[in-house]
Amino acid sequence: MLEYRKPNKRQFETILSKNKTMEEMGAVFAPIFSAMNKKTRNLTHGALIAALYVVLTHLQNMLVPESATMMIQFRVSEAMCVLAFFTPSAVWGLTVGCFLFNLSFAGALPLDMLVGSLATLLATGGMYLTRKWRFGSFPLLGLLLPAISNAFLVGWELDLYIGGGFWLNFLCVAIGEATVLLSLGTALYYPILRRDLQNKIF
Repeated sequence: MLEYRKPNKRQFETILSKNKTMEEMGAVFAPIFSAMNKKTRNLTHGALIAALYVVLTHLQNMLVPESATMMIQFRVSEAMCVLAFFTPSAVWGLTVGCFLFNLSFAGALPLDMLVGSLATLLATGGMYLTRKWRFGSFPLLGLLLPAISNAFLVGWELDLYIGGGFWLNFLCVAIGEATVLLSLGTALYYPILRRDLQNKIF
């Protein structure tokens, strides 16, 4: 028969000392574990955003050929740029997504991988930095940044390879980007805010 023996004072103090040491170690390592979890979460978010961008753009090209790659393009996946208002993961996620799409798209121009990715990086990075700049409740400047960066860079690339004049290409690219962001981008932005999804997801 097992017999319970109450620990003596010395044993009790030893147990308390071990528990205290464990608590102290937990207090030291908790921020590290928290940072690791946050880093893993950010990597996951960015990877998912990149994959979704690639899938949506290819799907659009399959369903409505060339609608995502014409001079005046209405690329639905560009609406995802608004995610950069809520998480820095969207900055690199969308940049990688744009790079991978251009890499896997047979009709891409020679510099698309570099120019398109750089335009996305500048646009989404600017959106994250200006995420609190609003006209009333409307983030107009941020929503126009993809149109501005793509118009300059992609407009230059189109003029280089296709011709037509820089400013005509600039205008066509700007119209397509601004239309997507001000319509679909806005339609995505406000529901995220209203339902507080930025805190629940990111």
